[in-house]
Amino acid sequence: MIPLKDDNPRSTFPFVTTGIILTNILAFIYELHIGFETVIAQYGAIPSILLSGRHFETALTSMFLHGGFMHIIGNMLYLWIFGDNIEHYLGHGKYIIFYIFCGLLALAAHILAGGSSTIPLVGASGAISGVLGAYMVKYPRARVMVVIPIIWFLTVRAVPAIFVLGFWFVMQLFSGLGTLGGQAGGVAFWAHIGGFAAGASLILAFPQKVRHQSVR
Repeated sequence: MIPLKDDNPRSTFPFVTTGIILTNILAFIYELHIGFETVIAQYGAIPSILLSGRHFETALTSMFLHGGFMHIIGNMLYLWIFGDNIEHYLGHGKYIIFYIFCGLLALAAHILAGGSSTIPLVGASGAISGVLGAYMVKYPRARVMVVIPIIWFLTVRAVPAIFVLGFWFVMQLFSGLGTLGGQAGGVAFWAHIGGFAAGASLILAFPQKVRHQSVR
């Protein structure tokens, strides 16, 4: 299922979500200009280096780097659809803290599952997974328009968020379990799993800034 939009109104403009998306786009342009390998080697989060107590700043910089066009497009699509409501729920300031915390905990889950790897981790998907986890907890009945492939055809349906995001998490979990003791195929499934779990848990600890939105 590919989400297109949600039917979950908000009354504030998502300044932080927009700013994060623009920052990711600018970082991606920088990668295109300098070269992906060079930028990722310098600013990507390498578990073995982090475990040695060096370059902790890459835990943050890696959240704004991506490995290709489809990587950044997919991540920014999910962030735009689901991030605005969590920003509205928390308020701009707390949302920034929440987003970064989820990204750091996602990285920690990746390191715990993969050990002292020398492969750089990049991407906003760990932090965005936290946003997805929070959204499923707070807006399970919100309707999400998704593209569903059926054999050779594509259909668009409005599906409750709990099914869309629950299905996404189950797919990440099964894929993550399949990588234990082997190769992850370039996808940091355990960062997704850890980020989602972090977001679903942390959103309960963060006080709500605005009244909970009613969802039809």
